[in-house]
Order: sequence, then structure tokens, then C-alpha cells
Amino acid sequence: MSTAQKALVIFVDETDMWQDSHLYAAIVMTLERQGIVGATVNLGLMGYGRHRRIHRKGLFGMSDDKPVTIMAVDTDEKIRAVLPIVAPMVKEGLILLQDVEVVSTGTLG
Repeated sequence: MSTAQKALVIFVDETDMWQDSHLYAAIVMTLERQGIVGATVNLGLMGYGRHRRIHRKGLFGMSDDKPVTIMAVDTDEKIRAVLPIVAPMVKEGLILLQDVEVVSTGTLG
């Protein structure tokens, strides 16, 4: 049985910081503390944002500041409740809300 949920998608740079932590880590820890069901951080190979500066694997495979995507899925109510906490953390980046349909959580039964 499928259920309607909301996905929170946040695009930041690998080197973005929040206080003394990487921004992506601080966001995931915040989501976890707020009881969001799950979150995943994906490291991008290449991308660019509003400043139109290409981020990609640099010389000798070293990063020149790769793009990072954080995704979280939960109910509309819980995602919207966490937005006022997470949004101020993202100084440069993009935050999206998407309607999603959860088809399976990977559990059998």
C-alpha cells in the first residue's frame, strides 16, 4: 500500500559549514533530533548553482567543492515543522519540497 509523503531536498556545497560542522552533517543531525523518519546525503560528481561556478572532481581526483544533496522524507506536517529550523542554516543553496508517494519502505510482511 502506498502513502503520500513530502520530500525535503536541500542542495549545498561540500565545504559549507554550520558552526564547527559541515553543513550537511549539521542538517542531518537536526533532522534526526526533530524526529524525521530518514535522511540521506549524496555527494555529487558535478554541478553548479546560481553563481554558475562549475563544481566537479578536480586535479588528481581532488574535489574543488563538490555539490551535496540532502534528502529527507516524512509527513507534510513533520517536514513543514522542521523547515523553520533548517532553512536559516542554508545561507547559499536551494531548498525544495516535493510531493512523493512512498511505495515501499523495504520491509516485508
